Amino acid sequence: MPGIGVRTAAVLLTTVGDGSNLPSAAHLALLRRSHPGHEAVRHVNPQRTRPPRRNRQLKRAMFLSAFAALHNPDSRSYYDRCRARGKTHTQALLPLARHRISVLFAMLRDGTFYEPRTPRLA
Repeated sequence: MPGIGVRTAAVLLTTVGDGSNLPSAAHLALLRRSHPGHEAVRHVNPQRTRPPRRNRQLKRAMFLSAFAALHNPDSRSYYDRCRARGKTHTQALLPLARHRISVLFAMLRDGTFYEPRTPRLA
């Protein structure tokens, strides 16, 4: 996948593994750290508990891979569409990173390598 180098791949492999425990791309996007006993505490006093924190390493790895993938024509067109809607650079990179999570999940689910899209001819 363009934009994913050795370090980013290592973070993804250690965080996600083979993806067999994730039912959907949304679960990969919402990957959280485990907090033992969090459910039990929430039932006692729901106002005093805070939600589990997201995995910062995964978020950073996907953000940096989205930034590195801007030289790819598919990623660049997605980024440019976001910028055309008035988003800032960072605001455009976050949806690109989320889109790349969906592609990564599909690759893990199907056991395939990245294949760039072929343009559809009308």
